[in-house]
Amino acid sequence: MQPDALHELDYTRYARWLRRVTGVEHDFAVCDASGALAWAARGGNDSGGDIGSWIGARCAAGFAWACIGDGMQRHDAEDATLLYMAIHGKSGLLGYLAARVARLAEAPTAWDLLAETFEDIAAGIADDHAAKRELDSMALELSERYEELHLVYAIDKQVQQLEPGADLFQKLLQSWAEHMDADVAAFVKPGENLCVHATNLSAPIHNLDLVLVEMRGDLYRFTHSARAPIVINDVDDPRRAYIFTDLPYKLLCCPVIHDRSVVAILVLANHLAKPDFSNSDRKLGELLANQLSGLSKMYGALAETQKFNEQMANALIEAVEAKDPYTRGHSERVHYIAMQIGEAMHLSTRDTDDLFWGSLLHDVGKIGIPDAVLCKPGRLTRDEFTFIMVHPERSYEILRHIDRLKGAVPGARHHQEKYDGTGYPHGLKGNDIPLNARIIAVADTYDSITSSRAYRAGRSHEVAMAEIRRVAGSQLDPSIIKVFEDVCAAEPEWIARFNIAREAVGVAA
Repeated sequence: MQPDALHELDYTRYARWLRRVTGVEHDFAVCDASGALAWAARGGNDSGGDIGSWIGARCAAGFAWACIGDGMQRHDAEDATLLYMAIHGKSGLLGYLAARVARLAEAPTAWDLLAETFEDIAAGIADDHAAKRELDSMALELSERYEELHLVYAIDKQVQQLEPGADLFQKLLQSWAEHMDADVAAFVKPGENLCVHATNLSAPIHNLDLVLVEMRGDLYRFTHSARAPIVINDVDDPRRAYIFTDLPYKLLCCPVIHDRSVVAILVLANHLAKPDFSNSDRKLGELLANQLSGLSKMYGALAETQKFNEQMANALIEAVEAKDPYTRGHSERVHYIAMQIGEAMHLSTRDTDDLFWGSLLHDVGKIGIPDAVLCKPGRLTRDEFTFIMVHPERSYEILRHIDRLKGAVPGARHHQEKYDGTGYPHGLKGNDIPLNARIIAVADTYDSITSSRAYRAGRSHEVAMAEIRRVAGSQLDPSIIKVFEDVCAAEPEWIARFNIAREAVGVAA
């Protein structure tokens, strides 16, 4: 969180709280830890002018926010009295609450109520500050995940289109240099006398050959021994003297590891005028290095492709579910239940594989739904529900580019169709709805009923089964419901593992 985060909170409700509890329109302010004004509200006291300017004048005159103990403090100025209290968070002092009152020789009993209210408000602000810090951290993580997804998609697309060899690395490096806005991207594998590079220059590099020579020499040897990414941003970094021979460039170097051995390095180099390489850049470098590890050894063998697809799917799911904590785990549960149904139906190997990816990624299109709609605790408006209806088609738009998932796309695209033809996005009916979509629809409906939401707790297994039977033939395929009933009749272990509630024995299902 940025140092001025206290300035970003909303304090209007705290001003109303103070007025309601004390019954007085106070000149009220919040200042940060340095004493700078973060927010102020004018009360009923017209003397002394704006409280923010008044506090600023006191601070300029030497007022130092001295605090003795944890309670409300008093500072008497020539024209009024400043009552204030420190706001403490988990990380230490956050700032101060302040109120300007008439100067009195003795403290009236009304100040006791003000002190108690200040304590409650300070605790509330500390909680808001902590919550904002957590949300900011989540937003940053989501942004970094999006960058990773973008890069992974670019790698997948190019690997599918190119033949193995040095040209493959050249294209990937060019894409990486552009994505990362790097001057030079290089793949160095001394064991095969391979040094491939791409440039995206912000300014000329006249000694590029020397830079590449240094990458093949001490930089590779140091990274081989360290077995960890190396980031050099500072001009006075002591490692420059023996790694990069004092060359004036910022550096990000990631080892490419295969079978526990460093077989190559992946390097980005930038002019010193460009921004420092960040921790996010390092993570992206490690991601690409991991992909190139498989490509450099086996040129996209089946095992590496499968690993790539799983990483991409998990990252997509996490990116979607990070937006709404109440749906976390939904994709995995729907995927697991759908696979149980598919196994009971004895699907072919190809259909099982398509169901595997289609059920896992069925909600990936929700990444494009605004948070205000996706996380809304109450009933959606017509327009808001229209946003929700877009997500199956958005899933199709995301997944259709990946050849490996073409067979899985229909299941994800049509899982919101209804058996009677009243669903979306295309109003398909009966067996015109792809089989995998009909399977996913049953699993999705079951999990939606049994999972907790912001506005209600999850319903029991028995309630879910009763509702599924009720919509047989209208919303869901009756034949698949029958298979699902047979699966559940065996009391599968996942009912308990997913913490699905059960009704007491003797209650009708």
